[in-house]
Amino acid sequence: MLTANIKRSARTARKAISHIVRCNSSAVEPPPAGGHLPSVSNSQLLRSTRDAALRSPGIRWADEDDSGPANIVGGRETRKMNTYQAVRDAMSIALMKDDTAVVFGEDVAFGGVFRCTMGLAEEFGRERVFNTPLTEQGIAGFGIGMALMGHTAIAEIQFSDYIFPAFDQIVNEAAKVRYRSGGSYNVGGLTIRTPTMSVGHGGLYHSQSPEAFFMGAAGLKVVIPRSPIQAKGLLLGAIRDPNPVIFLEPKILYRSAVEQVPIDDFSLPLGSAETLAPGNDCTLLTWGTPVYHCETALHLLASPPPSLEKHIPTSLRSASIELIDLRSILPWDVQTVEESVKRTGRLVIVHEAGMTAGAGAEISAEIQKRCFLKLNAPVSRVTGWDLPVGLQFEKFIIPDALRIVDALVKTLSY
Repeated sequence: MLTANIKRSARTARKAISHIVRCNSSAVEPPPAGGHLPSVSNSQLLRSTRDAALRSPGIRWADEDDSGPANIVGGRETRKMNTYQAVRDAMSIALMKDDTAVVFGEDVAFGGVFRCTMGLAEEFGRERVFNTPLTEQGIAGFGIGMALMGHTAIAEIQFSDYIFPAFDQIVNEAAKVRYRSGGSYNVGGLTIRTPTMSVGHGGLYHSQSPEAFFMGAAGLKVVIPRSPIQAKGLLLGAIRDPNPVIFLEPKILYRSAVEQVPIDDFSLPLGSAETLAPGNDCTLLTWGTPVYHCETALHLLASPPPSLEKHIPTSLRSASIELIDLRSILPWDVQTVEESVKRTGRLVIVHEAGMTAGAGAEISAEIQKRCFLKLNAPVSRVTGWDLPVGLQFEKFIIPDALRIVDALVKTLSY
């Protein structure tokens, strides 16, 4: 009896499924699992072709000098890379071309937590790529000493959340060496790499964004790339810059951001922002991972789904938004931002760190001073909340596309 009932139930289920399939055979194709909005994996801001990669704004080839033709791209090749591969490629070039260069940090000889140094120890030897004890202040101090002795020191702090024990070495020593010696010596060969920002499940000690803590440390440079091309070009620029550089790598982009990256040696300028989308009605300024949240927000603003239509006035859906990737936090490109805001009359700043004393506060104050008579609305900030990053609530703490759209609507409607 039981077996017969099971067979009848199975037949009934098969008939029901067959009926549903027939009824829906002419239905519209269902949306993809991630929806139709852009994400990091399909972002239009990433350069997916060789030509686009080779013509990245500001790119400077190491084999070109000022006497020859500028920006020759013929014959150059690219390779598909994600961000951690681009970081590794930059360090490989630095080690290959500079015999004084060394790479060190916790577990870097094994490839590192995010695999950014994978294979470098085998390629260049363990006397040039080596592990250190678990001591961030020791890593920073050792790097300062190596740089003072003329080496190119590329140090890794395993997570930016753990850079604070090294804060004294970085701010009181690295940032001030040139000044206190009257320019007699410096640690310009020091670059400190470290993963930063949220991953969606990092919690208190793996999702912080400490860039603003270094903004008051004159003598440092602070850089945050958002893509593989930027990761390689800005890192090579940082390694060769005559100042100590804190190089913060958004950890969620290590694997999710993929581009065609030039395989040649090149650099991108530090302290220079990149305008990703021109606009006339509002300036949207950000850096790192939030660049892609902003891209999603612009799509929501222009074509809101039914659930958001009542919250976004029709008159604002054609607004022209200028999207700027700041890239360098110290020094930040005040000229590019000022020019944009004077033209658009509005500014929305987005960053993952908390609002109080975040980098957006300094930018807001300076732009308000320079652009006061041109502003049509108060400068708006969309940031993480002023509280520790909770493991279960991380997605509600970091600024997402909805919060960015809300700020844009309020600013454009002011």
